[in-house]
Amino acid sequence: MKYRIQIALIVFLAILATSCKVKYSFSGANTGVLETVSIDYFQNRSALAPPVLGQYITEEFRDLCERQTNLTLISGPGNAHFEGEITVYSTRAMAITGDQAALTRFTVGVKVSYTNNLDPDLSFEQTFSQYRDYESSLQFESVKSELTNAIVEEINEDIFNRAFVNW
Repeated sequence: MKYRIQIALIVFLAILATSCKVKYSFSGANTGVLETVSIDYFQNRSALAPPVLGQYITEEFRDLCERQTNLTLISGPGNAHFEGEITVYSTRAMAITGDQAALTRFTVGVKVSYTNNLDPDLSFEQTFSQYRDYESSLQFESVKSELTNAIVEEINEDIFNRAFVNW
Protein backbone atom coordinates (compact mmCIF):
# COMPACT_ATOMS: atom_id res chain seq x y z
CA MET A 1 0.00 0.00 0.00
CA LYS A 2 2.85 2.37 0.89
CA TYR A 3 4.46 1.88 -2.53
CA ARG A 4 1.19 2.56 -4.37
CA ILE A 5 0.86 5.91 -2.60
CA GLN A 6 4.47 6.81 -3.43
CA ILE A 7 4.03 5.81 -7.08
CA ALA A 8 0.76 7.75 -7.31
CA LEU A 9 2.44 10.81 -5.80
CA ILE A 10 5.38 10.58 -8.21
CA VAL A 11 3.04 10.22 -11.21
CA PHE A 12 0.96 13.18 -10.01
CA LEU A 13 4.04 15.38 -9.57
CA ALA A 14 5.40 14.36 -12.98
CA ILE A 15 2.12 15.27 -14.67
CA LEU A 16 1.95 18.54 -12.78
CA ALA A 17 5.52 19.46 -13.71
CA THR A 18 5.09 18.69 -17.41
CA SER A 19 1.77 20.46 -17.72
CA CYS A 20 3.15 23.76 -16.43
CA LYS A 21 3.51 26.29 -19.27
CA VAL A 22 5.80 28.73 -17.46
CA LYS A 23 9.44 27.82 -17.78
CA TYR A 24 11.95 28.84 -15.11
CA SER A 25 15.64 28.32 -14.83
CA PHE A 26 18.09 28.37 -11.95
CA SER A 27 19.09 31.88 -13.03
CA GLY A 28 15.64 33.19 -12.18
CA ALA A 29 14.79 33.59 -15.85
CA ASN A 30 11.15 33.26 -16.82
CA THR A 31 10.85 32.43 -20.51
CA GLY A 32 7.10 31.82 -20.28
CA VAL A 33 5.86 30.02 -23.37
CA LEU A 34 8.84 31.06 -25.48
CA GLU A 35 10.59 28.18 -27.21
CA THR A 36 13.08 29.84 -29.53
CA VAL A 37 15.40 32.82 -29.48
CA SER A 38 17.23 34.54 -32.32
CA ILE A 39 20.11 36.95 -31.77
CA ASP A 40 21.32 39.06 -34.67
CA TYR A 41 24.92 40.17 -34.94
CA PHE A 42 25.44 43.33 -32.85
CA GLN A 43 26.65 45.98 -35.29
CA ASN A 44 29.54 48.30 -34.46
CA ARG A 45 28.33 51.91 -34.80
CA SER A 46 31.07 53.41 -32.65
CA ALA A 47 34.01 54.92 -34.48
CA LEU A 48 36.55 53.82 -31.87
CA ALA A 49 35.44 50.25 -31.07
CA PRO A 50 37.56 47.42 -32.45
CA PRO A 51 35.87 45.59 -35.34
CA VAL A 52 35.69 42.29 -33.41
CA LEU A 53 33.75 43.75 -30.47
CA GLY A 54 30.35 43.26 -32.13
CA GLN A 55 31.05 39.59 -32.75
CA TYR A 56 32.37 39.15 -29.21
CA ILE A 57 29.30 40.70 -27.58
CA THR A 58 26.97 38.68 -29.82
CA GLU A 59 28.67 35.34 -29.14
CA GLU A 60 28.85 35.96 -25.39
CA PHE A 61 25.15 36.86 -25.31
CA ARG A 62 24.21 33.77 -27.32
CA ASP A 63 26.21 31.62 -24.89
CA LEU A 64 24.50 33.26 -21.91
CA CYS A 65 21.04 32.56 -23.34
CA GLU A 66 21.93 28.95 -24.09
CA ARG A 67 23.40 28.40 -20.61
CA GLN A 68 20.65 30.05 -18.59
CA THR A 69 17.47 29.20 -20.50
CA ASN A 70 16.01 26.20 -22.25
CA LEU A 71 15.31 28.25 -25.37
CA THR A 72 16.51 26.92 -28.70
CA LEU A 73 18.84 29.34 -30.48
CA ILE A 74 17.81 29.64 -34.13
CA SER A 75 19.02 31.74 -37.05
CA GLY A 76 15.58 32.79 -38.33
CA PRO A 77 13.04 34.88 -36.45
CA GLY A 78 12.53 33.36 -33.00
CA ASN A 79 9.77 33.76 -30.44
CA ALA A 80 12.25 36.10 -28.75
CA HIS A 81 14.44 38.21 -31.00
CA PHE A 82 17.40 40.45 -30.15
CA GLU A 83 19.26 42.93 -32.30
CA GLY A 84 21.63 45.62 -31.25
CA GLU A 85 24.47 47.96 -31.98
CA ILE A 86 27.51 49.26 -30.14
CA THR A 87 26.93 52.99 -29.74
CA VAL A 88 29.57 53.96 -27.17
CA TYR A 89 33.21 52.96 -26.86
CA SER A 90 35.17 55.66 -25.09
CA THR A 91 37.76 56.61 -22.50
CA ARG A 92 37.88 59.88 -20.58
CA ALA A 93 39.80 61.37 -17.69
CA MET A 94 37.92 61.23 -14.39
CA ALA A 95 40.03 62.18 -11.37
CA ILE A 96 42.50 64.98 -11.83
CA THR A 97 45.46 65.30 -9.46
CA GLY A 98 47.64 68.29 -10.09
CA ASP A 99 47.88 68.67 -13.84
CA GLN A 100 47.39 64.99 -14.62
CA ALA A 101 44.46 62.53 -14.64
CA ALA A 102 44.66 59.90 -11.90
CA LEU A 103 41.79 57.77 -13.20
CA THR A 104 40.45 57.09 -16.65
CA ARG A 105 36.95 55.77 -17.30
CA PHE A 106 36.39 53.21 -20.06
CA THR A 107 32.76 52.96 -21.18
CA VAL A 108 30.91 50.66 -23.57
CA GLY A 109 27.26 51.18 -24.53
CA VAL A 110 24.99 48.89 -26.52
CA LYS A 111 21.55 49.82 -27.85
CA VAL A 112 19.32 46.74 -27.89
CA SER A 113 15.96 46.05 -29.47
CA TYR A 114 14.15 43.04 -27.97
CA THR A 115 11.02 41.69 -29.59
CA ASN A 116 8.84 39.14 -27.83
CA ASN A 117 6.73 37.84 -30.71
CA LEU A 118 4.34 36.01 -28.38
CA ASP A 119 3.78 38.89 -25.91
CA PRO A 120 4.59 42.25 -27.54
CA ASP A 121 4.04 44.08 -24.22
CA LEU A 122 7.36 42.61 -23.03
CA SER A 123 9.30 44.00 -26.01
CA PHE A 124 11.67 46.93 -25.45
CA GLU A 125 14.35 49.14 -26.93
CA GLN A 126 16.98 50.31 -24.47
CA THR A 127 20.62 51.32 -24.24
CA PHE A 128 22.75 49.37 -21.78
CA SER A 129 26.01 50.91 -20.66
CA GLN A 130 28.75 49.90 -18.23
CA TYR A 131 32.13 51.34 -17.36
CA ARG A 132 35.33 50.57 -15.52
CA ASP A 133 37.83 53.01 -14.08
CA TYR A 134 41.55 52.30 -14.28
CA GLU A 135 44.75 54.02 -13.20
CA SER A 136 45.76 56.59 -15.77
CA SER A 137 49.39 55.56 -15.32
CA LEU A 138 48.49 52.29 -17.10
CA GLN A 139 48.45 52.06 -20.86
CA PHE A 140 44.89 51.43 -22.12
CA GLU A 141 46.12 48.63 -24.38
CA SER A 142 47.45 46.73 -21.35
CA VAL A 143 44.07 46.74 -19.54
CA LYS A 144 41.67 46.86 -22.49
CA SER A 145 41.05 43.12 -22.75
CA GLU A 146 40.34 42.59 -19.05
CA LEU A 147 38.11 45.67 -18.82
CA THR A 148 36.24 44.80 -22.01
CA ASN A 149 35.52 41.26 -20.79
CA ALA A 150 34.10 42.53 -17.48
CA ILE A 151 32.01 45.24 -19.15
CA VAL A 152 30.61 42.90 -21.82
CA GLU A 153 29.66 40.34 -19.17
CA GLU A 154 27.76 42.99 -17.17
CA ILE A 155 26.02 44.43 -20.23
CA ASN A 156 24.93 40.98 -21.37
CA GLU A 157 23.61 40.16 -17.90
CA ASP A 158 21.69 43.45 -17.89
CA ILE A 159 20.13 42.67 -21.29
CA PHE A 160 19.30 39.12 -20.22
CA ASN A 161 17.75 40.26 -16.93
CA ARG A 162 15.67 42.94 -18.64
CA ALA A 163 14.29 40.42 -21.15
CA PHE A 164 13.86 37.29 -19.04
CA VAL A 165 13.96 38.25 -15.37
CA ASN A 166 11.75 41.33 -15.90
CA TRP A 167 13.98 43.80 -14.09
